[in-house]
Amino acid sequence: MQPRRIARELALLSLSQIRNVAEKLDSHQLNNLVLAAVRTLTTEIQETLETAAAELRRGSDRLLDSETRATDVRSAKAMVADAIELTQKALNRIGTAVEIPEVIQLTNQYEVREYALSIIQTVNRRQQEIDEILTKALQDWQLKRLPTIDRDILRIAVAEISFLEIPERVAINEAVELAKRYSDEEGHRFINGVMRRVSNRLNAQLNAQASLQ
Repeated sequence: MQPRRIARELALLSLSQIRNVAEKLDSHQLNNLVLAAVRTLTTEIQETLETAAAELRRGSDRLLDSETRATDVRSAKAMVADAIELTQKALNRIGTAVEIPEVIQLTNQYEVREYALSIIQTVNRRQQEIDEILTKALQDWQLKRLPTIDRDILRIAVAEISFLEIPERVAINEAVELAKRYSDEEGHRFINGVMRRVSNRLNAQLNAQASLQ
């Protein structure tokens, strides 16, 4: 896997853990970022498993109380199916958490660390500007109401395009790949749509500026 792709993933998973210590980021070692990423995944795994367990209990109780009514049985089966899906998601996250240290060990660790820190610092320091860009591109959505993972994926993509000189196509494609890995089933389509609108707006602004010169 390419160092920058790993760095994006590491930055995404670390943002929520070290968001408020931007001034200390220069001294962060790679193992601190890995630890932050694993903690993020661990928290998500725990919450997902708790939700799955609750759904499984509800399904079991519904079955026990149903007296074999067809509608109750169907509802209970749906709850159990949801619990199984959530458990599978948690298992996938466990696999990701286990992979992270090994994958980084096999790559250019300096490049991974430096680019991950660059992303995190840019998102922290330019968040107001980034959020203004995203707010204008969102249609019938509020940025603060988006799932944290989707919001951070969008922020990283805008930071790369606007401040880190990453080509739009690359930044958008990488954002979609992150969404496929960490968001829900519709997340990557939503991310792609928002970033396409961001790209269109940024290009329109550049064209307008060029026409004035």
